[in-house]
Amino acid sequence: MLRIVFSLVILCGMFSCKHKEGEYHSLKEKIVEEGKHYQDPGISSEAYMGDIKTVEITEGAHTFLIPERKSQIKSYTCTECHSKSVEQLQKESWEQKDLWEHKAHWDIKVNHANENAMNCATCHNNSDMDNLHSLTGNTVDFNQSYQLCAQCHSAQFEDWKGGAHGKNIGGWAKPRAAFTCVNCHNPHEPQIASKWPARFNTEKVKERK
Repeated sequence: MLRIVFSLVILCGMFSCKHKEGEYHSLKEKIVEEGKHYQDPGISSEAYMGDIKTVEITEGAHTFLIPERKSQIKSYTCTECHSKSVEQLQKESWEQKDLWEHKAHWDIKVNHANENAMNCATCHNNSDMDNLHSLTGNTVDFNQSYQLCAQCHSAQFEDWKGGAHGKNIGGWAKPRAAFTCVNCHNPHEPQIASKWPARFNTEKVKERK
């Protein structure tokens, strides 16, 4: 009797699914099946990169290009100015403070998480200013600053790796190139400020006058 019931269950499983061609049980199934017939149109993302210098990274199963960052930082390398640690400088009399203060970073306000949970030293390495560091003290290159963001924003990081969060340079054309977190967000104040659409700023203002 058990054999008969078991056989009937198997047969029902084999013949109960009668969806039409082009219909799928899930989005993932659709992507996998239709991806088997994908033909590369031969478009390259290089035409959209312009003068953006890139570096290749590998995160998990994903290998792609990101903008090279260190050459874009005006005051890099940091040790050109930071020849002493912050603690050492705080103990000194800083006689020329007025001379260099406007050129330094003291006007930066950190508006990122709770002030009791984050400050400059959360990401910047006081003993190695030319690199960043993780919450566990591991060295992080400035070009890979997204690894710091991933410590708290893990869901966004997973989406970014797969291409669902952020912006791909040149769309999905190969080689894949993607902006990183700091290309869209200010790391010290990452919340993107709200703004009115350009049309409101022109047409509506004129109408209200």
